[in-house]
Amino acid sequence: MLKVYAYSGCSTCKNAIKWLKGRGIAFEEIAIRETPPSVVELKGMLAAYEGDVRRLFNVSGMDYRSLGLKDTLPGMSTEEALGLLAGNGNLVKRPFAVDAGKKVFLVGFKEGEWEKALR
Repeated sequence: MLKVYAYSGCSTCKNAIKWLKGRGIAFEEIAIRETPPSVVELKGMLAAYEGDVRRLFNVSGMDYRSLGLKDTLPGMSTEEALGLLAGNGNLVKRPFAVDAGKKVFLVGFKEGEWEKALR
């Protein structure tokens, strides 16, 4: 089943949820702040985005800025970056949708991208 990690105060997340419901696509909504994606799920997403770990980060978020990740992320190992994401859902770009069994890995919401992946 498709897992959608989302934040209730995020308009992009709300749009993605509305889009899924409008198409009758079954999914499980998970509060990203309380339950961030696992390292395994993050590794799957990372592979889907060709190893670009920065794409998994909410670069406009306050936690990203307060931790100075713009400057420190380039020097981090992949394992360190994934550990940071798995430990702090505020750092994860959202919505974060994954169904490893069907090889669906989506971060952020772009309707065309989701349409193609969820056909």
